[in-house]
Amino acid sequence: MKKLILLAAVCILNTTLLKSQECDCLQNFDWVKKTFEENDAGFAFALQQKGEQAYADHNKRIEERVQKATTLAECTQILYEWLTFFRSGHISIWLHEQNQQSGMPASGSESTSDWETFDVDIQDFKTYLSGLEEYGFEGIWEMSSYTVGVKRFGEEYIGFIVESAHEIWKQGHVKLRFTVDDNRSRFVFYLYDRSAVEREGVQLLGNNHLLLGNAFRLNRVYPAVDAERDFTAWFRLLESREPYLERLDASTLYLRIPSFQMEFKQAIDNLLEVNREEILRTQNLIIDIRNGTGGSDASYYEILPFLYTNPIRNVGVEFLSTPLNNQRMLDFIHNDEYGLTEEQKQWARESFEKLEKRPGEFVNLNEEVTSITRLDTVFSFPQNVGIIINERNGSTDEQFLLAARQSRKVKLFGRTTYGVLDISNMYFVESPCKEFELGYALSRSLRIPGYTIDERGVQPDFYLDKSIPEYDWVNFVKEVLNQQD
Repeated sequence: MKKLILLAAVCILNTTLLKSQECDCLQNFDWVKKTFEENDAGFAFALQQKGEQAYADHNKRIEERVQKATTLAECTQILYEWLTFFRSGHISIWLHEQNQQSGMPASGSESTSDWETFDVDIQDFKTYLSGLEEYGFEGIWEMSSYTVGVKRFGEEYIGFIVESAHEIWKQGHVKLRFTVDDNRSRFVFYLYDRSAVEREGVQLLGNNHLLLGNAFRLNRVYPAVDAERDFTAWFRLLESREPYLERLDASTLYLRIPSFQMEFKQAIDNLLEVNREEILRTQNLIIDIRNGTGGSDASYYEILPFLYTNPIRNVGVEFLSTPLNNQRMLDFIHNDEYGLTEEQKQWARESFEKLEKRPGEFVNLNEEVTSITRLDTVFSFPQNVGIIINERNGSTDEQFLLAARQSRKVKLFGRTTYGVLDISNMYFVESPCKEFELGYALSRSLRIPGYTIDERGVQPDFYLDKSIPEYDWVNFVKEVLNQQD
């Protein structure tokens, strides 16, 4: 089981990018449609659920738009909308960098100089801010490679560039704007290429943190205001790119895991090993995987022993055998970048042979429907484990939850997850004119149709409603665990 899941992580078909003629959007659509219909493991299941007529109507609507597309970028967006008929996750299509046509103006061009500006003398603005009794949204904020001033202008707040690491964005250029009233808040944020993101939800968290929707976070840099511990911890959680462990009180440890991507496995394993004894003598453990990115099942294996109370049952997957899909096993064998051992390469050879013998069929490479993980030790501590989740957890995050919640120690806290697990193991292939890559899925879960996760998600044991702000979820879980016997 362990070996299979490690190899079943996201894999990319590597081909040399060559210059080629451009395909028109209709040609690209025909290729995407044919490739997906013949190779995606979830195509037939989605068609069964939604019906032939709904699919035909969807194709007609998309083809009409395809014929009107004038740029590769526009075409790619339409093709992605075609893919969403089948499911909301484990699908993708993106342009190669050299083909992106985002409309981004060149540095020093007329369109750059014509961008809307908000003329503010920075020193005068700082003097103005220093005289305020309450700062609210106004101030100077930092995010990624920008420093942005925010000033109220009538009923609107305007965010303008103070400093930028990108030449395209000059001092005074309008980067964002938002309105806030008693019933509603709405913002417009301009991305690096100046495309606009418009959404609801503007929050001031504590004194120093500005949150625009769930996508954009800014930290106050002027004027200096005393930080508030709860909000500082919340923003550390949001911004962390590496796992970390900290003690909340004498009986509770907090483990933050931003991602189960394979590149983070070593960091997770090292963190658990260094803190092993501390974890095993502490009553409560909180594991926070909110806003996860999915990844590889192998990344969470070393967590399971701390949670384990009884054998863990894992329902397997079956792979659709096609010439294109089976190429993935040959990639494993011949491409050194995957770093497979000889034993793992032998597994790939045997799997390839099994798949090749059954073209057009779904093949269970493990032969058994269910694998069972049995460990030798049930640790006394931690006694209680709370795993915090939200609607942005999917894929491997959900596979971890299905395993973890089988433990008598574990309870899930938060919101229902995204629901993208039944159709999985993504593979990426290049379009004939080498303009973009299509991502689709190779496998479907043997849980289908009896227990599906896609479009439903994994539900928490403790639903945290909107009266509990998300920045306070850790404290809430800590209090619940401390009340356990």
